[in-house]
Amino acid sequence: MNPSARICCYGLYAALNSEWLCSRGVHHVLGGEYEDALTAIALGQSTLTNQKSGIPRLSFIQPDRTGLPSLARYASLEMPDGSRRVVGATDATRGCRHLCRHCPIVPVYQGQFRAVPVDVVIEDIRAQVAAGAQHISFGDPDFFNGPSHARRVVERLAAEVPNVTYDVTIKIEHLVRHARLLPLLHDTGCVFITSAVESIDDEVLRWLAKGHTRDDFIRAVDLCRSAQMTLSPTFVPFTPWTTVDGYVELVETIACLDLVEHVAPIQLAIRLLVTAGSPLLDLPDIRRRVQPFDGTSLTWPWTHADARVDRLQARVMGIVGVGIDDSRGATFEAVRDAAFEAAGRARPSPRPIRDRASVPYLNEPWYC
Repeated sequence: MNPSARICCYGLYAALNSEWLCSRGVHHVLGGEYEDALTAIALGQSTLTNQKSGIPRLSFIQPDRTGLPSLARYASLEMPDGSRRVVGATDATRGCRHLCRHCPIVPVYQGQFRAVPVDVVIEDIRAQVAAGAQHISFGDPDFFNGPSHARRVVERLAAEVPNVTYDVTIKIEHLVRHARLLPLLHDTGCVFITSAVESIDDEVLRWLAKGHTRDDFIRAVDLCRSAQMTLSPTFVPFTPWTTVDGYVELVETIACLDLVEHVAPIQLAIRLLVTAGSPLLDLPDIRRRVQPFDGTSLTWPWTHADARVDRLQARVMGIVGVGIDDSRGATFEAVRDAAFEAAGRARPSPRPIRDRASVPYLNEPWYC
């Protein structure tokens, strides 16, 4: 319709799918830290660009969010007392120093991360608070990639923008290693911590290169409770290594640790994504299971060796999809029933169901 148009794709998934995009007429592909190059393209100052390697070091400036919809139109924070808080979002760091095999950040940033200056972070938060934000969701892949930087950010936040709460994402291994910082998070207004647990099976965790074990996860739960911090675990429960009995063990462990209300129902249904450029493709088990690359989803689809696992995943996805208005407890019990049925085991007695989650949570669940 417009042959003279120049098309630019930017972001993590753009970089991962660079060759596929360029084969379909995309002129510019930008990956991590794309702002300078994107600005040059917008100003007509750039020639053909395909940023495959090298992460630039930018001079960060305060974001200008003029023209975006009101913050009240985005996700809100649901509090245990039934009240809601308007949510803003910012990043204190970008990229990640870790190399988890399934993460789309890894092939782009390759173990690098960039710290946003504290002044820039605080001024961005100030502007969002002026626009009505009562809570800030930090989008850092891991808030403790730079623990000293994280400390400076939250101390300034509490001192200069009082009465604003926040949430962060932190790896299990960092929660254990930097447990001394958890009371500081609590005292400066952090209301919950998201952590990508992914699995409670040590073998699966090893294949995913997560850097923690099942015992580390249980330790992190205890550390967060001791610091009066809410831990919101996320999972990738369906992988080529998942077993039906292993899934039953996962839901029973969530129940035994009293984490049912802490886990968004979608976390019980997520299937491992194998993206273009993923280090997962280096694993023989993955290469044996994947089908041809699917341009519609930009993934390598896979099927499980045990068809019961794929059927269970589809059923659980159906449960969490239609039960969006149900309590987390009710949805969990439906998933639990499906798991025991798939395993051919007698269903245990249901747990008491609460009317609403007893922990703070965003009403658009986080997952990757």
